[in-house]
Amino acid sequence: MTDLKSVGVIGGGAWGTALAQACVRAGLTVTLQAREPEVVESINARHENEAFLPGVKLDTSVRATADFADLAGLDFILAVPPAQHMRSTLTAFAPHARAGLPVVLCSKGVERGSLKLMADVLAETIPDARAAVLSGPSFAADVSRGLPTAVTLACPDRALGEALVQAVAGPAFRPYWADDLVGAEVGGAIKNVLAIACGMSEGRGLGRSAHAALITRGFAEMTRLGVALGGRAETVAGLCGLGDLVLTCSSPQSRNMSVGLALGQGLTLYQALEGKRSVAEGVDSAPAVRQLAARLGVETPICEAVAAILAGEIAVDEAIDGLLNRPLKAER
Repeated sequence: MTDLKSVGVIGGGAWGTALAQACVRAGLTVTLQAREPEVVESINARHENEAFLPGVKLDTSVRATADFADLAGLDFILAVPPAQHMRSTLTAFAPHARAGLPVVLCSKGVERGSLKLMADVLAETIPDARAAVLSGPSFAADVSRGLPTAVTLACPDRALGEALVQAVAGPAFRPYWADDLVGAEVGGAIKNVLAIACGMSEGRGLGRSAHAALITRGFAEMTRLGVALGGRAETVAGLCGLGDLVLTCSSPQSRNMSVGLALGQGLTLYQALEGKRSVAEGVDSAPAVRQLAARLGVETPICEAVAAILAGEIAVDEAIDGLLNRPLKAER
């Protein structure tokens, strides 16, 4: 495998910008594609993404563009649009993607309607691409500032996976290779839904014991669904599953937990999302996860409760009562 020297980052939100900064620290030549003209102008003129990652000075070598053609010929791609826009974004980029291009999927979610993971979306939009998934406990603010972070980089082709690990690893950014795309994706998608549940618990003042129970029982749901989809339990127990779950469910800095916190405090979903430019992926993934679990016959009572609350089918307190009154049974 030849050395990977240049990368295109698709998506100019907080996470895409943070990854671009991490890639510069790793010694890569970086081109960041953003659809918002103001983001492109802000990064190129003032070396800051004022819209999505304000206050973080970016390396002057990060170049932003709105044109997918500027990514043609780069060694690999990090795809970081919101999960529900992954299909349209990859479709737009496809004419500029050469056969065999490595595409690392960095968005976490289940596509509504199709109920597909991002690797499936990539296979349908750029069939000749070589897929990888980057997922793990990583806040954009931490990564952009160079704080220590460890993630999973999953790729079924070990040689390519190890080359990607070497390419993006930096002084404080530590990727671990795995070969299980499904396990890596499921962890990242479902933890967003569970973070909304933990935020609601926090907003209702249910205490740390309830919070710990939600994380633990939510992890069981994540594992069951991951295995049912063909992933491995040990992958879900790693950074991309359990690690990401612990981080996202433990800090209001998480967009998904902050939405749940607002709902638990009595705000409507519209009020919880009002004024936010960054996407809380769990809001869109929750109904897809509920439908996917039903299709596979997998019990996911916490995810189902979150989806029902977001859909306005039940109130937060009613959902809590429902979870507390489930039949008592063995833990495993």
